[in-house]
Amino acid sequence: MPVPWFLLSLALGRSPIVLSLERLVGPQDTTHCSPGLSCHLWDSDILCLPGDIVPAPGPVLAPTHLQTELVLRCRKETYCDLCVRVAVHLAVHGHWEEPEDEEKFGGAADSGVEEPRNASLQAQVVLSFQAYPTARCVLLEVQVPAALVQFGQSVGSVVYDCFEAALGSEVRIWSYTQPRYEKELNLTQQLPDCRGLEVRNSIPSCWALPWLNVSADGDNVHLVLNVSEEQHFGLSLYWNQVQGPPKPRWHKNLTGPQIITLNHTDLVPCLCIQVWPLEPDSVRTNICPFREDPRAHQNLWRAARLRLLTLQSWLLDAPCSLPAEAALCWQAPGGDPCQPLVPPLSWENVTVDKVLEFPLLKVHPNLCVQQVNSWEKLQLQECLWADSLGPLKDDVLLLETRGPQDNRSLCALEPSGCTSLPSKASTRAARLGEYLLQDLQSGQCLQLWDDDLGALWACPMDKSAARGRAALLLYSADDSGFERLVGALASALCQLPLRVAVDLWSRREMSAQGPVAWFHAQRRQNLQEGGVVVLLFSPGAVALCSEWLQEGVSAPGAHGPHDAFRASLSCVLPDFLQGRAPGRYVGACFDRLLHPDSVPALFRTVPVFSLPSQLPDFLGALLQPRAPRPGRLQERAEQVSRALQPALDSYFHPPGTPAPGRGLGPGAGDGT
Repeated sequence: MPVPWFLLSLALGRSPIVLSLERLVGPQDTTHCSPGLSCHLWDSDILCLPGDIVPAPGPVLAPTHLQTELVLRCRKETYCDLCVRVAVHLAVHGHWEEPEDEEKFGGAADSGVEEPRNASLQAQVVLSFQAYPTARCVLLEVQVPAALVQFGQSVGSVVYDCFEAALGSEVRIWSYTQPRYEKELNLTQQLPDCRGLEVRNSIPSCWALPWLNVSADGDNVHLVLNVSEEQHFGLSLYWNQVQGPPKPRWHKNLTGPQIITLNHTDLVPCLCIQVWPLEPDSVRTNICPFREDPRAHQNLWRAARLRLLTLQSWLLDAPCSLPAEAALCWQAPGGDPCQPLVPPLSWENVTVDKVLEFPLLKVHPNLCVQQVNSWEKLQLQECLWADSLGPLKDDVLLLETRGPQDNRSLCALEPSGCTSLPSKASTRAARLGEYLLQDLQSGQCLQLWDDDLGALWACPMDKSAARGRAALLLYSADDSGFERLVGALASALCQLPLRVAVDLWSRREMSAQGPVAWFHAQRRQNLQEGGVVVLLFSPGAVALCSEWLQEGVSAPGAHGPHDAFRASLSCVLPDFLQGRAPGRYVGACFDRLLHPDSVPALFRTVPVFSLPSQLPDFLGALLQPRAPRPGRLQERAEQVSRALQPALDSYFHPPGTPAPGRGLGPGAGDGT
């Protein structure tokens, strides 16, 4: 599919506007102001400490508007730099304090005391500049005579010359007065590069600047640097951030000419290119050509992840700034759409890398976060608590609404809407309404949220439900990424007629009992019910098994509070050594992480399956002796594979790292 090149062309500009700029002579910063005002540049490099906003005791000067203009600062006729001139418009806020009434004191006021309204107004104006990689603050003093003071009216402006910035860079400017009587003003100025300057022959950095073009070829985007063979330059790709420093992605020192190939999947709106000649004090040119590319925005949402920090806090992780809204929703098993809990829990504004909390008393695996962008289109949904609390439960959400005089009503959240309880409707919650109300009164339901207007309750729906085969999943916690992969597999298996137990979902219970006691209790119950124990092998699990086979015991103090796999080996190994494992145990490992032949031979006396390539056979072994017919088994294998794939992608290709074959770097056409 071809890259939407017309959008890239709009971003870069096919015919950049040519600017003719005023020239300033000399390296010194200066200031001047409107007629009648006096101004002075006190310091051109101060520390920016805005402080808190304070109330004004009388009339004060406050900035009302910022205006910028590009100029050239020249040391010689043909030796100039691009510079940003800033005009700060000022107005009078507040009023003079009226003097006490003369008659109240029985006489006229002392004629020797100057009227306050005859005094001039004075303000210190701070200008703050930020342009990667430099930042500066300057202090201007402005004085307005009393004759020009008109309350609520503009008194003129003060102009600062000027802030030098790199070609093609983005300059963020803030202004406020000291002490601060108003919020600071801010604006962003995008500087042109050499292509848009009529006077580029006067700017040394443009003389030998590598010429950069962006072209498209199918799904690839090429950065073409058409420079001479002896030209040395640096090139960097980075993610431009609204807040905080840019995030570097790729950097190399190169010799021209060069062609850098990017896969279209690497493009995001904030991906920018910085290029500069490898010369002392060279100016760096920055362009961000993918801001308007629709596929770059699609890639951004694909790379975005919701990350759980604690059971009450989470954040949105993404390469670029991404203002959006989020709400909690309730995901019932069966594939029905997740139902937003609004009302009573409203949408919350959320930005990248900013911690957010919902007012929950308890969390539940069926609670998910829905993320939407400003166009109210659902872009992301994750059930953050499923990894720590287990798979989706067959629970129903009851919404309690409280009215005046302690009146309350209950309804059950279902795909068709919220069903009142009790009810004669034909829905599942209505048929079980009597049992649900009894569970609520007897304390069998979990309260998730509560305030003066109502509450949310999660109540079990497993009345007379059929029980599937028990499966105990054992694994070595090699790292947090592997644990998330295990959680995804366990959750997917729970959608089958299996009752899965895994230490990941029983951390509190295991911490109280200890890993050895917890495993013994789980194994005893599993074998009594004719269940199966799944040994999930990883490099860490193979190493632990090899250690036990060689030494016969584990290292002293080796059992951690959540180390169920190591604790299980004292029981698992005798089952294999004494021939009791077949029919009770099944082995598995993940494709590309471990080959079944790497599993110690003793454990290969039971089937060891590679996932997801051997999912049908694996599920058939788990569901014995009631394994479904081959066609149905294949359908369930595809269902588990789909549920497992996002976790596999995240484990083998974490967000922010290029996939194999999609690396950022010189392509096959380098040097051509």
